[in-house]
Formats: sequence, C-alpha cells, structure tokens
Amino acid sequence: MCNLTDYKNMWVFIETECGKAKNVGYELLNVAKPLAEEKGCELVAVVIGKDIEGVAKDAIAYGADSAIIVDGPEYEYYTTDAFANAMVALVEKYKPETLMIGATNNGRDMGPRVSCRLKTGLTADCTEIAIDEETGNIAWTRPTFGGNLMATIMCPENRPQMGTVRPGVFKKGAYDEARTGEIIKEDIHTAPEDIRTRLVERVQEVAESINLEEAEIIVSGGRGVGSAENFALLQELADVLGATVGCSRAVVDAGWMPHAHQVGQSGKTVAPKLYFAIGISGAIQHVAGISGSDTIVAVNKDADAPIFDVADYGIVGNLNEVVPALTAAFKAQKN
Repeated sequence: MCNLTDYKNMWVFIETECGKAKNVGYELLNVAKPLAEEKGCELVAVVIGKDIEGVAKDAIAYGADSAIIVDGPEYEYYTTDAFANAMVALVEKYKPETLMIGATNNGRDMGPRVSCRLKTGLTADCTEIAIDEETGNIAWTRPTFGGNLMATIMCPENRPQMGTVRPGVFKKGAYDEARTGEIIKEDIHTAPEDIRTRLVERVQEVAESINLEEAEIIVSGGRGVGSAENFALLQELADVLGATVGCSRAVVDAGWMPHAHQVGQSGKTVAPKLYFAIGISGAIQHVAGISGSDTIVAVNKDADAPIFDVADYGIVGNLNEVVPALTAAFKAQKN
C-alpha cells in the first residue's frame, strides 16, 4: 500500500499524433475540471508527442491549470514502450492522485502497461466519472456483462487512481484563449533499442474512414437494413453528407460490418452533430452509445420502435425507399 498523502492533483493525458491532439483529451478536461475544483486540486494536462507545445497551450485554453510536456522524435507516433516509459517516469516524479486516459486504441494499450508498472488499479472503458461522497475516491462507472449492467469501481488503497474513458461520452468545454498556465517541459527520452516495435506504414485513409468518435455526421444501420449489400444505400447517403458509416451490434454479429464501425455500449460511444439511425430498433445499449448526439434522425418501418422515443425526427417507412430519397434530396441541395 502506498502513502496516499504523497499524491495530489488530477491529470488528463492529451493523446496526440503528428503534433495534433485527439478530441478525447479535451473532452476529459471538461469533466475533470469540476472534479478537480471539488477536491481543491490542480488539473494538469500531460502531453507526450512531437512538436506539441501548441497542444499544451490549447489544453490550458480548454480548462487545464497547467501542462507537462514530453517532446521528442520517438513520440511522433505511438509505441507502447516509449509512451509507457515517459508516463511512468512522470508519475513517479510528480505523484498525481488521478490519471485519466482516453479509451482509444492507444490509450487502451498504454493504460494497463502503466498501471501494472506503477502497481495500481485501472478501470477500463468508463462512461461516467464522479467523486464518492463517503471516501473521496474517484468513482469510475463502466458497462459490464455485455452492456447489460453498469459497475462502479474505486481504487481506495493505491495511487494514482487510473481510468480509461470512452471518447465521445463527454463534450469539449469552451475554448478560452485568455486562460494562461505554466507549461513544464520534461526531457525524457527512450532509446531506439528499447522500443520493440516500429511503424512500417500508416494507412491514413483507412483510419480516418471509421473515425466514429470524432465524426460530425454518422449514418448508422441496424438489423433492419436487411443485408450487408443494403449498406451500400447507407454509404451513398454518407458520401453525400461527408459522413461516417456506423452500425449496431446486431450487424457486427451478423458479419455484415466490421466491429470498428459498431456504435453502442459494446462498441464506440459517439457524439456527432447529426446521427441517422436507420433500421435500428433502439436497444438500450445502442441508445446509451448515441446519447451525446445533438440531433438524431430515425428511419424505421415499425412505428412503435423504441428508437423513436429518443429521436428528434422520425420517419416511418421502408428504408429502401426513404434512404435513396434522402440521398437525392441532400444531393440536390448541394448542387
């Protein structure tokens, strides 16, 4: 057991790639800010990458009180060894009480490695964060048993309290360029021979085509789409709107779409400006994954489908007729 009184402040890891931040870090600053204020501690953004001082300044504008940066050529692209090494070194030096990491592919890889080396707990894939009134510990809430139950987990005996949090669950706060804060530069490097993986090729087009967490418009299909071939209709609509195609768990289970496209508690939690739910019944696990959407448009031939209870706009009809009509209308509007 560690001495809990040695640990203070709340950290948020701002994930970057090629000097550009992923939105989830800024989303976490927004939820962490009131928690840090409640605990009377400082909110610190931690940025590891290459040419990232601008990201640190943006993190302060989004709510961080200060930022710690580790900048080096070996951090331009994510590797487990380099990033875990840097994060562990920072935690051992500064001893934060709490560390939040986005549950991206990279965050899900780094988090367990760091927590294991620090001999502390990690709650993965969280959708809610609060402070337990009785103990003052962070209460991390995550779906379990396939999304059928929600579990709240605490780490009372070790520090830092660590959790990975799903992108898209929280909104970014307002950007205030007038905010100022200290930026601390730490000179931490990882020797090339200590990095056991290397980037051979990065296929940017593939990665961006299914970036559901940061998509502003998503066209999703469910079992009601009927077949893998019918997703071509959704893709045509998505192409016109500049949208990303998503799907429900039933579609992935049927083998119609890869898991990377899945939206819901057992897939990606999303918060687009516009979400089309086409042929999706509206199971609670899927609805929980789209609750952050600004506007939801549902298309379903069943007028009693639960999805209409959460939709802002609903169209009752055969998607084979409705979707092409929508595509044509949006295409005409663009022209």
